[in-house]
Amino acid sequence: MTFDTLAHALATGADATANRAFLATQHSADIAQFLNDHDAEIDWRVLDLLELSRQAEVLGYLDRAMQVELARSASRSRLAAVITAMDADDRADLFNALTEDEQEALLPALAQAEREDIRRLASYEEGTAGSIMTSDYAVLVPGLTAREALERLRLEAPDKETIYRAYVVDADRKLIGSVRLQDIILASPSTPVEKIMERNTRAVGVEEDQEDVAKKIARYDVVALPVVDADNRIVGIVTHDDALDVLTEEATEDFHKSGTVQGLAESVRQASIFVLYKARVAWLVLLVFGNIFSGAGIAYFEETISAHMALLFFLPLLIASGGNAGAQSGTLMVRAIATGDVRMTDWGRILGRETLVAGLLGLTMALAIYGIGLWRGGAEIALVVSIAMVIIVLAGSLIGMILPFILTRFGMDPATASGPLVTSIADVVGVLIYFSIARAVLF
Repeated sequence: MTFDTLAHALATGADATANRAFLATQHSADIAQFLNDHDAEIDWRVLDLLELSRQAEVLGYLDRAMQVELARSASRSRLAAVITAMDADDRADLFNALTEDEQEALLPALAQAEREDIRRLASYEEGTAGSIMTSDYAVLVPGLTAREALERLRLEAPDKETIYRAYVVDADRKLIGSVRLQDIILASPSTPVEKIMERNTRAVGVEEDQEDVAKKIARYDVVALPVVDADNRIVGIVTHDDALDVLTEEATEDFHKSGTVQGLAESVRQASIFVLYKARVAWLVLLVFGNIFSGAGIAYFEETISAHMALLFFLPLLIASGGNAGAQSGTLMVRAIATGDVRMTDWGRILGRETLVAGLLGLTMALAIYGIGLWRGGAEIALVVSIAMVIIVLAGSLIGMILPFILTRFGMDPATASGPLVTSIADVVGVLIYFSIARAVLF
């Protein structure tokens, strides 16, 4: 049986036993991918074939928009049962995606413990460590022996997202260390936890930026990082899977900004026509007016162009070369700044290197185009095109390199400084450079 045959079975009302047996062999993420491609009615019919804990797991893998659609199509009691079974961070995220009225309608159907946990996790500002952390973590006290700690973890394991590392706290729940499950197992049964725990446990603040937290998890290569409040009390953990989601989300956002697509909070497949239009129209209109300067530049040099029509043959080639070089340089700088590979203090060194690299690139491209210049317009045109190629590629590359630094300096996202924005600026500069050189050489 496959997911295609499952869809056919659901449509024809075939025996549910075979469908249930098939779903039992599939990973929850694969089931979620199937559900994302169908409507809520079909999805609930599939979910009803699973145990409650498995329903909650599959729901956690779904796109946020599909989660909300399923939540709105379910009865309050049915939704409350599934949400209660979800991981703490997943149910808080889903809760935040509901409207205020939907939240108020749902809360009374939840047990007090889940209600308070959701309210607490949902209260943290979006984009912070608190907004992506989970409260499903294991804690130990330093006075326990290894045997007692292992027994406690055995009892807590079904309700915790991870027990590979437990966090050691004092009577006030202040973080004093952490201990690996492996160390507890290998220690003598009578050894106190405080003798085997690590005291220099890295932690992040609850208000710390989620992207910084995700980068720390990657840097330290850990399964999770504890989250503490201002008094160093542990309030949750951020796990590696949530960190991966954050980095994926941030990378997607940077890709959108590099293409001057703004404010696209949902997937392209699920976004409405108006949402896609709104995300793209502002920058496109702005760049239209920016490109007017290219037209004005051409109009200004109309006399030069009329006298040497061969110049027009090379205009698209030169302008595209400058824009391409600028986009390359901008992409490299944006990524380097985002990963911390390049800092503001590296400005001078990077400028010198980029000037040298761009100059070499320009010379190489000038040599490649010189022969075509001779063929189309003679030695003078070839000279103009070659000189213009070097300077335009150099200018485009420096624009692409400098713009991310300028935006970063003024607290703006450097990801905007690539693609259409750099290309549009390089186009205007390229037109002015090309025809200025042409006028100087040919007249």
